[in-house]
Amino acid sequence: MAIVISKDRRDEAIASLQRYADEYLDDRLGNLAAGSLLDYVIEEIGPLIYNQAVRDVQERLQAQVMEVDIEIHEDEFQYWRKQGRSRKVR
Repeated sequence: MAIVISKDRRDEAIASLQRYADEYLDDRLGNLAAGSLLDYVIEEIGPLIYNQAVRDVQERLQAQVMEVDIEIHEDEFQYWRKQGRSRKVR
């Protein structure tokens, strides 16, 4: 499954890469170079992050499913216990 980001988010990511290059690499990245770098990161590293996120969500959901019986459990055959004593029908 390809990772796709919206144009607005892509523009923000490109601007962030350009700022990073300006501040830490002593080099300027133009829009084309930053866009190419972003494409590389998304294609090469994006799946690693995406797959880890999926595993994290699966683990959390499995833990929640395991607790469903505790949270939603209803005791069975409670009618007579609620009555306090048994009634004899004659």
